[in-house]
Amino acid sequence: MVKKKGAKKILLVEDEALLAEMYRELFEKEGFDIMSAGTGEEAISVALKEKPAFILLDILLPESNGIYFLEQRRQDPEIADIPVIAFSNFDDPKMKESALSLGAKDYLIKTNYTPQEVVAKVKQYVK
Repeated sequence: MVKKKGAKKILLVEDEALLAEMYRELFEKEGFDIMSAGTGEEAISVALKEKPAFILLDILLPESNGIYFLEQRRQDPEIADIPVIAFSNFDDPKMKESALSLGAKDYLIKTNYTPQEVVAKVKQYVK
């Protein structure tokens, strides 16, 4: 898909290729420029390079999880203020509390939301 000039950048951090591609297509249809990462380390690198307007962060990732990403993000002033929604199939109150205390705007359980509802939630934060 052709990137639109001035389109808001969203970083999608998702290790499941099928889900990542589905969300990419949905966000691009809404006019966003999507970049993706499959690990917490990769997400830090992409966020520092691209400075996205928003980050949609899976919590369960290979190597290091989304909590690691949130901790690293918080420590780096270049990316600390980028809004993040954590989303996961891991419905654990302690994990949710950790994500929110580290600055996530919301913690969504993937199975409780349609992909379109997730996109709508993100759009609330990206003006």
